[in-house]
Amino acid sequence: MANPSSGFRILGIDPGLNITGYGVLEVGGGRIRLVEAGVIRGQDRSSLPSRLVNLHEGMVEVIEACDPHCLAIEQLYSHYERPQTAILMGHARGVLCLAAAQANLPVHDYAATQIKKILTGNGRAPKTQMQSAVCHQLKLSEPPQPADVADALAIALTHHYLGRVH
Repeated sequence: MANPSSGFRILGIDPGLNITGYGVLEVGGGRIRLVEAGVIRGQDRSSLPSRLVNLHEGMVEVIEACDPHCLAIEQLYSHYERPQTAILMGHARGVLCLAAAQANLPVHDYAATQIKKILTGNGRAPKTQMQSAVCHQLKLSEPPQPADVADALAIALTHHYLGRVH
């Protein structure tokens, strides 16, 4: 468990089967502090069930190591030209939410357009603008790499800015 003097920890997740970005922010005392950020990498050539097990195990490790109080995740988006992608992403998102539920973490989801609007004022902001916003908000000298990490931090920031404490 986090020590009692630490702030509220938000685990932001940008879900993916091959690369899942994550970022943990600690909020308290009027400050936002980056605790940890990185990626969980899937095994590209393995079967879908193996990739899902790998993703779940990676998420469990992140939760155990960072001790967040909640998980904020991007909502599933389906493009009518690529329904198969949405189905595969649903599998990934499902095992991530399962890991959170197993750790008794509340899960909050946000639409990509909502995240962009909260951080930049533009619901259709390009990735570079989002990365700049994350750098500005967290006082980082350069954008986190890969972009999935910046996206995860943007999701965690959105959760904070919307004033959700569970």
